[in-house]
Amino acid sequence: MTNRSSLWILLLIALLTWSALLLFTRYVAPHAIAALIAFFLILGVALTSTFAPVAYFISHRLLPRRFYRTTVRQSIREGSLLALITILNLFLRALHSWNIFMAIVILVAAIVVEMLCLAKK
Repeated sequence: MTNRSSLWILLLIALLTWSALLLFTRYVAPHAIAALIAFFLILGVALTSTFAPVAYFISHRLLPRRFYRTTVRQSIREGSLLALITILNLFLRALHSWNIFMAIVILVAAIVVEMLCLAKK
């Protein structure tokens, strides 16, 4: 599968999951814990499939190709890390446990994970 077809599939998944999230929030009441878990799962897929093409285009255009070869797999990893940062912050906010220090800790942990993945390469 080429990079172009993978990116189009990701954009299609993003469109479908954002519409599913819209319908889910319209028709399901957020009173049960299962609804909250389903909301965060759908949001995670929607954010990952939205952030991955953005990360691909940014790294493809801005970073030099001789030092960093951009692939869709790396972009999906970066998109999922960005989505995880967002989901964890929103989850802490929903539990009324969010503060700026926890947001910084989550961000630093994601940066360390990304650096470890890049160093392994």
